[in-house]
Amino acid sequence: MVNVEVAYAKPEEQAIVGLKMPEGATVEAAIKASRLLERFPETSLSGINAGIFGVACKLDQPVREGDRIEIYRPLVHDPKEARRQRALKGPEAR
Repeated sequence: MVNVEVAYAKPEEQAIVGLKMPEGATVEAAIKASRLLERFPETSLSGINAGIFGVACKLDQPVREGDRIEIYRPLVHDPKEARRQRALKGPEAR
């Protein structure tokens, strides 16, 4: 068994679930076992982006002892476009 955490955060709320997973378990299995997808119905496994300690990973990646699996929310704004818009407004917008 390996100890892992699964984390999900919204601007107003954060949840971290500690789990014991069998050797060879995947990121997807840990996310399902955490039940965070049920707690936060705005998320779903289809099209989900996840990472381990801030590094994007695939759902079929095996987890290791101490991994912190992070479920990422989709971006609301394209960062490049937001930067362009701030540049057009000038220095007072920064």
